[in-house]
Amino acid sequence: MVDIPSRYELGAAGLTGAAGVAGSFAVAGYTRSFVAAPIDAAVVTATPGPVVAFMIENVGAEAHLLHIGLALAIAVGLFGAAALGGVRVAERLDSRLAGGLLAGLAAWALAALLTRAPALALGAAVPVAVGAAAGPRRTPPELDASRRRALGSVAGAVAFLGAATGVGVLRSGTDPLGAAPGADGAEVRLQEAEERSLSVESDELPGLVSEIGNFYNVDIAEFEPELPAEEWSLTVTGETERGLTVDFADLLERPVEHRFVTLRCVGEDLNGRKLDTAVWTGTPIAPLLDAVDPEGECGCVVLRGEDGYFVEYPIEVLRDGFLAWGMNGKELPAQHGHPVRILAPGHWGETNVKWLTEVEVLDREVDGYWEQRGWEGTGPVNTVAKLWEEGVTQLEDGRVELAGHAYAGTRGVDAVEVSTDGGDTWVEATLSDPLPDEDVWRQWRHRFVPEGSHDVVVRAVDGTGTVQPGERSASFPSGASGWVRRTVGV
Repeated sequence: MVDIPSRYELGAAGLTGAAGVAGSFAVAGYTRSFVAAPIDAAVVTATPGPVVAFMIENVGAEAHLLHIGLALAIAVGLFGAAALGGVRVAERLDSRLAGGLLAGLAAWALAALLTRAPALALGAAVPVAVGAAAGPRRTPPELDASRRRALGSVAGAVAFLGAATGVGVLRSGTDPLGAAPGADGAEVRLQEAEERSLSVESDELPGLVSEIGNFYNVDIAEFEPELPAEEWSLTVTGETERGLTVDFADLLERPVEHRFVTLRCVGEDLNGRKLDTAVWTGTPIAPLLDAVDPEGECGCVVLRGEDGYFVEYPIEVLRDGFLAWGMNGKELPAQHGHPVRILAPGHWGETNVKWLTEVEVLDREVDGYWEQRGWEGTGPVNTVAKLWEEGVTQLEDGRVELAGHAYAGTRGVDAVEVSTDGGDTWVEATLSDPLPDEDVWRQWRHRFVPEGSHDVVVRAVDGTGTVQPGERSASFPSGASGWVRRTVGV
């Protein structure tokens, strides 16, 4: 006969499972040692490419809430099952202590196996053990002589959930960023950007350099690797004359540069907000490649990060790459690849591997992480002129100011053209002075006297004289394109 738990038992087991997850969060914080982290990574890996594309295009950045929610639900279910098993043992042996110990041991083994952090796994094991020992027997609560104790256990579990979650939130707080090693010259570049920025009415529109806290961030998983600089190393392997491994101290001995680099996400919509620029501190990667004398018939490499992400592209593209450990004068934040990431000029943001740990020279081409999921975003970025909502401002003299940013990768932006009549006529906007590096955006501004409602269209002209194509396309599979349109006026 199938032993089916009652709703009361299932509810108690679910509450105990949630307490186990909360206990793990309390001791580990929002890190990879939190039990939900490896489950979330497995969920992301197992999600089919078409589903990922649909979520990116239709849900956007909020999609991560869905997969982390699923991961939390799975973790609660697993620990709840351990608790329910302990209750069953307690019934058979007539020993709550034995049932609690068995449930706690099962929860500890599960958490340790998932996180590979045996000591921190106790954070999940203890509340599961206590919950299983105090859990209800088969007898319905209204007939159970220990009803008061059961209700007290529920209240205690709820209180524990709140307290443990609060502790976990505090533990997950980020420390202030320190100055990046060798970042003395970054301040000069930041001042240079300030001097070249356009004057616009909107206080919310970014300048030529984005603040670190506002810089867009996209990862394949919810939980970033924790990789201290002193433990980091980069290995060049594969089809080479000789291998090479460098650590962080080795990088700091190399020539230091401060480069303006713009990044744009291949998955953003046409007028999306995943486009930003920073001053990056680091060193060129070309000397490391020259030191190993790369061979291989395909002339290509695959780059791998500590988070399991990987991307393949031509070695000649990588030669222009930049190993960055600083951002706007500060050390590289965890969410942007601390301690070291790669920047590949003019290519989509997905090629700029974070937490870079390996460069493998290949003999034949392979599909990267996103290529395996149907994307084709490893090539040069598409040209785009942006007109975000905060770039439309009503001036006191009755005119309307339009302002935004334009980006064309290493081709550069020569002009931005604006139409206030749906594309019938065009005028050139005012552009910010170009920044000295090649892979950067520019600001643009146009003011006009409105007469009713206007169908505003903006487009960029890149450094080769090519006008941004007007035909619209979605971000999948090779990046959004087309002209940005917005209705302005009444």
